[in-house]
Amino acid sequence: MSTGDTAKRKFAVFDIDGTLIRWQLYHAVVSELAKRGHLADNAEQVIHNARMTWKKRSHSESFREYEEVLVHTYLDALKGLKTNDYLTAVGSVFEEHKDQVYTYTRDLVTSLKAKNYVLFAISGSQNEIVAKLATYYSFDDYKGADFEQKDGYFTGRVNTPFGRKLEPLKELVTKHGLTFEGSIGVGDSGSDISMLEAVSKPIAFNPNRDLFETAKLRGWEVIIERKNVVYKLTQEGNNGQYLLASTN
Repeated sequence: MSTGDTAKRKFAVFDIDGTLIRWQLYHAVVSELAKRGHLADNAEQVIHNARMTWKKRSHSESFREYEEVLVHTYLDALKGLKTNDYLTAVGSVFEEHKDQVYTYTRDLVTSLKAKNYVLFAISGSQNEIVAKLATYYSFDDYKGADFEQKDGYFTGRVNTPFGRKLEPLKELVTKHGLTFEGSIGVGDSGSDISMLEAVSKPIAFNPNRDLFETAKLRGWEVIIERKNVVYKLTQEGNNGQYLLASTN
């Protein structure tokens, strides 16, 4: 798409993992690599132990620690991993998870597309799977994590820092000749805060604690989807309290 096609249009930017897709694709790719024997001998057990600590809600930082285990295990596995083996795993994860989406964000993507918004996807997951999802859901452009490849193998070097989304967003806005006026952003975690701070209408969707506390302080819209019901939390005055209302 040329910048001439987009210059006068508004944009909306979506996180992917936990915002559009109901699970963390980064986690799913690591699990798939483990199933295919591409991780260290004890890696699958280490990941399982960390996941179970989180699932038992053993302490408030258990999910963060689980993610750290995944990151370290994944980066170790990438050193010397064949690109084709990786792409096979990514393809399998995409086919399994592409339709496992939240109703609210899926419908919002469709609605904004019909209103001629330029749609961006920004994710900490791998470029290869983000590209597939961006195409599948008709996003106009995307940014994902970039892992260096050389001669058909991964080097283990990460060219895109994890959790930094403002700079990629600025790059996309500049690339398409857009402005932030009238823009919308949707995210679910603390890593999305800088991105949401930049847009005109930030939406905290199923937010984790870090994002919820920021949304509460700044009066951002908060949306919760549980089972087949979507709730909107609306702040009551300036006391930081929210009213819960179904949008269905």
